[in-house]
Amino acid sequence: MLKFIYDFLPIIIFFGTYKLTDNDIYAATTAAIIATILHTAIQWFMHKKLENQHIINLVVILFFGGLTLLFQDDTFIKWKVTVINWIFALALLGSQFIGKKNIIQRQLDKAIQLPAPIWVRLNMMWVAFFLFCGLINLYVAFFYGLELSAEARQAIWVDFKMYGMLGLTFAFMISQIIYLQRHMLVEEKVEEEETT
Repeated sequence: MLKFIYDFLPIIIFFGTYKLTDNDIYAATTAAIIATILHTAIQWFMHKKLENQHIINLVVILFFGGLTLLFQDDTFIKWKVTVINWIFALALLGSQFIGKKNIIQRQLDKAIQLPAPIWVRLNMMWVAFFLFCGLINLYVAFFYGLELSAEARQAIWVDFKMYGMLGLTFAFMISQIIYLQRHMLVEEKVEEEETT
């Protein structure tokens, strides 16, 4: 849980800067870039390695954040959320076909044992979740509240990026825990029956 919150720090800093600077998206983008660079550097110094997600986050925020600042256009930073989610979805989907274990199984199989079809299902659930997050971000960023001013729509998107995405992620993770517990209980019962 602490790792999850730690990984969300650049988003929290983006949101806080946006609110504290009277909705200045460019100051918030600058803060997010700096926070992501620092976050990545801390990861490197603490562990002497970087996870793929940290590298992807850094490259994507530098690219889309850089374009946002260069062209003074918030369209780029809005697209960043969708692109990052879809990159994760593609990576998870690709892992179904590359190697013996998908990404979710590689991350969790030391902690829990599950049948192969359940690992596939879990991985595909995460693929669907990341695709959905990318789509809903596009909707909120570019299509929701078209009758409102650009400033109001931007503020709604920033709130959604903080509360909506965080809420969706928490809800999805809780559903995954419930799903895993159900299958772990089934596995335990099978093991008990085999030993008796």
